[in-house]
Amino acid sequence: MLLRDQVNADIATAMKAKEATRLSALRMLKAAILNKGIEKGHDLDDAEVQQVIASLIKQRRDAIEQFTKAGRQDLVDKESSEIPVLEHYLPPALSVEDIAAAVSAAVAETGATSAKDMGKVMKAVMARLAGRNADGRAVNEAVRRALGA
Repeated sequence: MLLRDQVNADIATAMKAKEATRLSALRMLKAAILNKGIEKGHDLDDAEVQQVIASLIKQRRDAIEQFTKAGRQDLVDKESSEIPVLEHYLPPALSVEDIAAAVSAAVAETGATSAKDMGKVMKAVMARLAGRNADGRAVNEAVRRALGA
């Protein structure tokens, strides 16, 4: 079953179970998938849907950071409750060891020696981790450590 079909089925389940928080997050996800499909001019495949989901999770984390600074705990709680619903549709997150191994391989592949080469290394690492659930911040920090930046 395609991810977008699974989201639609889960919306119906959440409606029947009267799970308001889950339903809200799933409707927002469905709208984002539809909008991205319209933008691209075709129905999204699972990899593209996963990119949409990862983007939404990143937006939620950024919003949590901003709402925390503003002292809006009610909005922090709302955004925090949506993240697990969205993460359910992504593959398991990569471990620190997996990220470190990919960074080491990319550093060796690119011949990077200093912080000036960070862009090349990040590009190589992200290409190596494409389609897997890797947090961009964790990857960035691992690259910085590897390059001594």
